[in-house]
Amino acid sequence: MKIIYALAFSLLLFTSCNDGKNQRIISSSSGNINTLLVVVDNLLWDDSVGETIRDVVAAPVPALNQEEPLFSLSQMPPVVFDGFATKSRTILKIEKGGPAGMVIKHDVYARPQTVVVVSGKTDQEINEQLETHGDEIIAAFKKEELKENQRRIRISLMDDTPLQEKLGVKLNFQTAYRIAKQEKDFFWIRKDIPTGTMDIVIYEVPLNTIKKGDSAIVDIVRMRDSIGQVHIPGPVEGSYMITEEAYTPYLYETKIDGKLAYETKGIWDVKNAFMSGPFINYAIEDKVNNRFLVIEGYVFAPSVEKRNNIFEMEAIIKSIKIL
Repeated sequence: MKIIYALAFSLLLFTSCNDGKNQRIISSSSGNINTLLVVVDNLLWDDSVGETIRDVVAAPVPALNQEEPLFSLSQMPPVVFDGFATKSRTILKIEKGGPAGMVIKHDVYARPQTVVVVSGKTDQEINEQLETHGDEIIAAFKKEELKENQRRIRISLMDDTPLQEKLGVKLNFQTAYRIAKQEKDFFWIRKDIPTGTMDIVIYEVPLNTIKKGDSAIVDIVRMRDSIGQVHIPGPVEGSYMITEEAYTPYLYETKIDGKLAYETKGIWDVKNAFMSGPFINYAIEDKVNNRFLVIEGYVFAPSVEKRNNIFEMEAIIKSIKIL
């Protein structure tokens, strides 16, 4: 009987090892949103390579009304890069001595994780790689952080049934938000924060509201201002949200839910009142329903950092599905 048990145990052990021979046990990654670990020698960090790293991945976020970096950086020399440090979700490694190049790797030390390795024989080669591949590096890290933000949002989701019934869309947003205003074709969703509010507005406009080409940004600003006048009042009578006239918004074309979308980033203002802050607006071309589905996030939080607030709302917006 003991022999039978021993054989059975050996068979089970062999099978388990054989089934998992191509699998690697890997721990979970960690880290605050938009925090980047830079693994680079101290001498390089204090010289031109460090300057180039900061110029690329710690450049100011566009369309914020105060300067904040794309990523908050934490530097560590390679000799101490071990243990818990390797579990950071986003890592930029600088390797001097090898051929010039840039490689993006995933789940190297933990999961999920994005590791970018930049190499070169000289400081100049490393700097050139950072500058040449800067946009690609930023996009890789931002993609990882967007996924992590959306994962955290899904932990406690608000019931979006009203949005499905009125606007025909699904949207993942946390229970910390509330629907403050609901009409046939307009929703105002708000979240209170210690220093102010985070707001999301969703509405629809006819397809001819925004014309393609150079006039698109003019049409989008006109649309925002008209919606603000009707739906988003300010603190005093006659005041309402508008687009800051002195600050030209950034305009990009992108895809949301597989559809063409105009992404606009800028500064909002309140007519006849001293209030302002950043916004991010997406006008999604929904030809099936003959409309632009517009979803915008904006922050009111005077004198505090707002990068992560806007990024959270970007993660929410990019979860949208048109039914």
